[in-house]
Amino acid sequence: MKTAPSEIDASCRLPLLVLFVSAAVWLVIGSIFALIASLKFHSPNILADCPWLTYGRVRPVANNCLIYGFCLQSGLGVGLWLLARLGDSVLAQTWLVTVGAKLWNLGVTVGVVGILAGDATGFENVEMPRYAAIILFIGYLLIALWSLLTFHQRRERQLYVSQWFLLAALFWFPWIYSTANLLLVTFPVRGAAQAVIAWWYSANLLVVWLGLVGLAAIFYFVPRLTNRELHSRYLALFAFWALILFGSWGGIPNSAPLPAWMPAISTVGAVLTGLSILTVAMNLYGTLEGNCSKLWAGPSLRFISFGLVAFIVAGLLNAVCSFNPVSQITGLTWFTPALTYLKVYGFFAMVMFGAIYYILPHLTGIDFPSPKLVGVHFWVATIGILFIVVPLAAGGVVQGYKLHNPTLPFMDILKSTLPFLRASTLGDLLLLLGHLIFLVNLVGMLNQFYRARALSAYAAATADLFQSAEVKR
Repeated sequence: MKTAPSEIDASCRLPLLVLFVSAAVWLVIGSIFALIASLKFHSPNILADCPWLTYGRVRPVANNCLIYGFCLQSGLGVGLWLLARLGDSVLAQTWLVTVGAKLWNLGVTVGVVGILAGDATGFENVEMPRYAAIILFIGYLLIALWSLLTFHQRRERQLYVSQWFLLAALFWFPWIYSTANLLLVTFPVRGAAQAVIAWWYSANLLVVWLGLVGLAAIFYFVPRLTNRELHSRYLALFAFWALILFGSWGGIPNSAPLPAWMPAISTVGAVLTGLSILTVAMNLYGTLEGNCSKLWAGPSLRFISFGLVAFIVAGLLNAVCSFNPVSQITGLTWFTPALTYLKVYGFFAMVMFGAIYYILPHLTGIDFPSPKLVGVHFWVATIGILFIVVPLAAGGVVQGYKLHNPTLPFMDILKSTLPFLRASTLGDLLLLLGHLIFLVNLVGMLNQFYRARALSAYAAATADLFQSAEVKR
């Protein structure tokens, strides 16, 4: 006997609402810090008297709010819902998952405050202090363990493609996060090995983990929302193993002061990871039978389709830029953060937006208070991403060519990138607007949902009183 979808949604409601709303709040906070960091390139004197808001602190805070506050949190929420729905099982121990979600947010809060106070570790994407990392790790374990129990108790025994990716992601993060913190913070290794481990962690987090969860959502929502069967499980399996085996090898730049074989292996890993990206594109193209216009059939699909295109473009650019002749131009320039932003926000965040816009109405049983704002959010986010990625990528290429000209003064090269940075600041402002719209829509839905439940509970509680009064009359 199958479990009713409404029963599954009811079991997931509380922890997912905590995860999604908290993720939206952190996204707004991160956007504010990202805008401050961007403005400092045009006016370095902005907030210069406050040591808590120097560029070296606000930029890591913006990055950590995006990755740990939004990406991992929303990814865990979407993964929970997919495991429960695909397994035809209610969520196990809802209250413990909710406690894990709250611990995760406590860890992010403590970590952000620690970075602002000057207690960052100094390693990119591992900036949070050790005491915050412990809280994050415990919160993640609470969510992941009960997710695995939910999977174990499933009634639908057949494994779907999305479940492969989600299960791998659940095990992947605690391994890489504990390893990075042990070898970089708790028992730090020496010399160049620190940089290698930091690059290894970033590749595993931004390429493998985000890729696993993002592709799990894509492989579920695209066939479902277009009413099509997935073209090939074998192609999906190939993409899965290619991402697992080769995704974590990339990330080491060719300019790194390391033995030559390390950047060479990184280049090979980046190129082979591109095979998984091409496989995903072929699989979904076959699913749609070449009719890609179906990806614009609804608001959720628009976000997901944009994320899919960003995933393909970012992966191919990453493979191309790993070759030494290209990396000599793009390396150590603004092209690198543009590519990272395309992977993290253009791909993963946009896919999560689409998934959340689909899941929340099922959890609450009501629509968003302003469906038009969903469309506005999509276009504001799309334009904002383009205003960040395109100018920074173009500015990075210009910067790279000028850096190879020994006759140009270094300060003149830096000043030549200011027009591109100003355009990216406009993108940051647009994304902040989009995140405010996203948060307002979520809060409006929650207000309607809990208000309706409160009125219903009040009516049920006072029904006997009114009936007694009518009898007395």
